[in-house]
Amino acid sequence: MEKQKYIDDIQEIKEIMQRSSKFISLSGLSGILAGVFALIAAYLAYDTIYSGQDYLAYRRADLTCSSLIQLISIALGTIFLSVSCGIYLTTRKARRLNQSIFDRQARLLVSSMSIPLISGGVVCLILLVKGYLALLAPLTLIFYGLALVNASKYAVESMRNLGLVEIGLGLISMWFLGYGLIFWVLGFGVMHIAYGIVMYLNDKV
Repeated sequence: MEKQKYIDDIQEIKEIMQRSSKFISLSGLSGILAGVFALIAAYLAYDTIYSGQDYLAYRRADLTCSSLIQLISIALGTIFLSVSCGIYLTTRKARRLNQSIFDRQARLLVSSMSIPLISGGVVCLILLVKGYLALLAPLTLIFYGLALVNASKYAVESMRNLGLVEIGLGLISMWFLGYGLIFWVLGFGVMHIAYGIVMYLNDKV
């Protein structure tokens, strides 16, 4: 009994130290939903770029003023839904863990992600306006991966692993430019869902 008490005390101290240095309220369910939203967005983007073309024949990406506005709207809508769900679900988890959603670790997490994300967003928006569609998928993956790796020191370790995978997919996608949407689906869709499931299962343990 005495030995078990010491083990419990050590575990409690470990959890307190982790909460003081890491933001642990990130919701696995929000990662799953972000992946689902990304898959839907990828389909809508594909349909917008290749609208009216024969799916069994060679397809050429057409970028008009109208399709450009549609792509930006799809991107903004996806970001809005993902962020909104993330904030709601993470806030709910933080309350369950008695952790503030706006504590020092949360602010450091957001600020660490902001610089790579904002910089990458501006770069990709410029490329989109100029019509360099092939570079969008690789660069969004790379910048997003850099943001995750940069912020991982204030969150769970698995965030760093996800970031490294995103960067790797982005670099591979730079070589296979014609298949960018497939890598985009793998990175933002499939990997987010897998990451979210792992986090969700860990929360239940």
